[in-house]
Order: sequence, then structure tokens, then C-alpha cells
Amino acid sequence: MISTKGRYALRIMIDLAQNGRNGNVALKDIAERQQISKKYLEIIVRDLVKGGMLEGTSGKGGGYRLCRIPEEYTVCEIIEVMEGTLAPVACLEENAGSCPLASGCHTLPLWKEYYHLTHDFFSSKRLSDLL
Repeated sequence: MISTKGRYALRIMIDLAQNGRNGNVALKDIAERQQISKKYLEIIVRDLVKGGMLEGTSGKGGGYRLCRIPEEYTVCEIIEVMEGTLAPVACLEENAGSCPLASGCHTLPLWKEYYHLTHDFFSSKRLSDLL
């Protein structure tokens, strides 16, 4: 399940793509347009900056902007910055060690198929598709 933080992160990224073509966008403006508290946005934006999705500038004329053009962001990478991996089970996570039960695990094919469906779906969608 995608949390509120993940859903709001997508809304923030869309807002910045639509309104940040001429420079930085103030967080208070995003909060007003998206009807999300500024305090909550600060938490989400901090994670997006840390994840390399946004750049922030403080002071007069400060605010946030995308690091790349909207066509270069996948929905998957934005969600994973906020939520972590989309892998439904630990053995499918990136850098997971080999599971000693994998050869006899009857549910592993199910989890792999589910993971590939969701990962491929979100990876096929670009931020620019949502504009």
C-alpha cells in the first residue's frame, strides 16, 4: 500500500513540474495549491531532497525545484524514495542475500510476479505522464 507520504510526494513533484519552470517554488505556495499542511510538506520535501529528487534554496527567492526534467523521473523512483522498495517480501529486495528456502518455496513465484507487475507498471510511468 502506498502511504500518504508517497501519494503527497507525487503531488508535490507534479506541482513543481507545473509551476517551477521559471525557478524555485515556495513551499507555502505548494501547500496552498495542494491543500496539504506546510509542516507535513517540509517532512516530505526533506526526504525528496535527500533522495536526489529536488533541490532546495533558502532565503529570498528560495524554494524548491526539480533536479531533472519531468520526463526523466519515473513514478517508481519517486515512490521508492518515500516508501522504500516495492518488493512485497524481503527475499526480493535489492541486495537481499540468498534465501535457503527459495528452492522449495511455493509462494516465491507469486511474490515475484506481483513484484514485477507493480515495479514494471510504476517504472513505465513518467512524471511527465501525470502532467
